[in-house]
Amino acid sequence: MSKDRGLLYIIWIVTGVLLYRFVPKTKIRHVIVVMFFKQFITWFLGLWVVEKGLISYPVRFMKKSNKSSFTFEYFIYPSFCAIFNLNYPEKRNKVIQFLYYLFHVGLITGGEVLAERYTNLIKYVKWKWYYSFVSLGITNYISRRFYKWFYKNEFEESETGG
Repeated sequence: MSKDRGLLYIIWIVTGVLLYRFVPKTKIRHVIVVMFFKQFITWFLGLWVVEKGLISYPVRFMKKSNKSSFTFEYFIYPSFCAIFNLNYPEKRNKVIQFLYYLFHVGLITGGEVLAERYTNLIKYVKWKWYYSFVSLGITNYISRRFYKWFYKNEFEESETGG
């Protein structure tokens, strides 16, 4: 097994542990909804970016199914997006909420930059780190809006105390 393939296994384990740690058992269906929604978005965007030759994934699982990274597009980003949504500081001020966005998007972008620089998991062909930062910020925002819409009754109940 190559170093990069071993790293993929470690990434899956660490992400699974983070989900276990930051997702209450009562919110598992919330995680599933958010992850499916994020996967829907990343399926289109991830395939488009790869097919346009902007990014390549030299080492990946499921090489024969498509050229995008199953690990990043269908597990890492959706998992972090679910953690982002479930732990969002809803009742805090706008500055804290903005910093929360920056932290999450920066964390994923930073991990991607490190992976691009030091591994063969991802290679920027005609891509820059700030494209990832902006696209992740936008897709997190869209997923947040969807999450609040999908669970609007629960959000309304928590606001009214009912």
